[in-house]
Amino acid sequence: MLQDLKNYSTEKIVSYLLSMASSCSNETLIRMTYLMELIPKKDYYRERIRWFRQLIRENHPSMEFPRRILSDLHPNQRDKWITTLAVNHLLSGTNKRKAWAEREGFYPPSTVVISPTMKCNLSCYGCYAGDYRKCLELSLEEIDSVLMQMKEMGLYFAVISGGEPFFKEDIFEIFRKHDDMAFLVFTHGGLIDERTVEQLIAVGNVMPAFSLEGFEAETDARRGPGHFRTVMGAMDLLREAGISFCGSFTQTSRNTDIITSDAYIDMLLEKGCFALWLFSYVPVGRNPDLSLMPTPEQRDRMRRRTIDFRAGKPMLMVDFWNDGPIISGCLAGGRKYVHINANGDVEPCVFCHFAVDNIRQTPLKEALKSPLFRKIRERQGEHENLLTPCMLIDHPDVGRELFNSGGAYPTHEGAASIFTELAGEMDDYARRYGEIADLAWEKEFANTAADRKRAGKAGQ
Repeated sequence: MLQDLKNYSTEKIVSYLLSMASSCSNETLIRMTYLMELIPKKDYYRERIRWFRQLIRENHPSMEFPRRILSDLHPNQRDKWITTLAVNHLLSGTNKRKAWAEREGFYPPSTVVISPTMKCNLSCYGCYAGDYRKCLELSLEEIDSVLMQMKEMGLYFAVISGGEPFFKEDIFEIFRKHDDMAFLVFTHGGLIDERTVEQLIAVGNVMPAFSLEGFEAETDARRGPGHFRTVMGAMDLLREAGISFCGSFTQTSRNTDIITSDAYIDMLLEKGCFALWLFSYVPVGRNPDLSLMPTPEQRDRMRRRTIDFRAGKPMLMVDFWNDGPIISGCLAGGRKYVHINANGDVEPCVFCHFAVDNIRQTPLKEALKSPLFRKIRERQGEHENLLTPCMLIDHPDVGRELFNSGGAYPTHEGAASIFTELAGEMDDYARRYGEIADLAWEKEFANTAADRKRAGKAGQ
């Protein structure tokens, strides 16, 4: 049958996939991987599918994620995630991105983070977005234009941030219009009610990611009294409706013991979280405070605990700062993603608050080609140790150089402080973490380092 399917259209293959989606057995998952392998033209993605298939055969804990997609989700969301994320973005989209790269001269990012509004009813200490003006907002037409440009590049996955995205009253119009795309929406969770759940069921292509800081005491200390229980109630509503959701937390010096504990991860699993997004506090945004940064030792502990969790917990985990060895370094500047803030500024990263272009004057394609972004992508390849990928906290001298070049401007008042008055302390942090990371890199990633050296020599 698979040999015959090689002549079938993508639409026919998708039809087969959806017809199999009611079963979550290993046999079904393996058959689905063989079907998916027929779609991408790039060998790299076929190899990843084969690796994925081997994990299924080994009953790896992470394979509980796709199994839950098939067994636990409302049929509308299940089918939407198969078609939008698995097929449109990860499989067919790779073919489109490859063609775009051949035409335009560089490979497009994997996604774009869009902040449609900066409205928010919370005042969390240390909020990275806390210094943007809350009145800033993108129009539906502007968001629609960005998404259309993304799809021209082959991108069918968008991340929505803010502010609080669900304060954008007409945001579901975007989700409905672009029903061939998948959306991950970072939310504080306070606006998720029965009506919102009904809308999420209807569109099917949206996965909320709830921001937490730990258990009740840690979350309420940063987000306000009663917020933790509000989020727990929202998770219950989504789980009962069969809508998938993620957890998200920011590691600080105050909550490391909590978020690296089995008890915390197990609590989120019990609530029904499908995945976790891990971030680290960076002194940007509201009242930058270096004492909130996880110490170098705490950061390394989070990295090592994430490895443990991935080996034993049935949940996907994405560690924004510590996954450099997995995704080959820094994501910023259009290598893997960019951020469009609620003023339309095209920023290298949600934590890098400077830009040279704005979508109101410059098409996204041209912004990705800017001298600043090209320079960022060049500098990303200079650092052998992939455990130290960041131009803000690992190589702050590079961040300062880039901020002061190419016509870059700060995107809100106070955005330059990490490059100016905090420069000395950031250099010290980078040095102290670098000592730990260099030892870990040589000990744990010697083969990766050797492969990069061989690849570099081959490219000369």
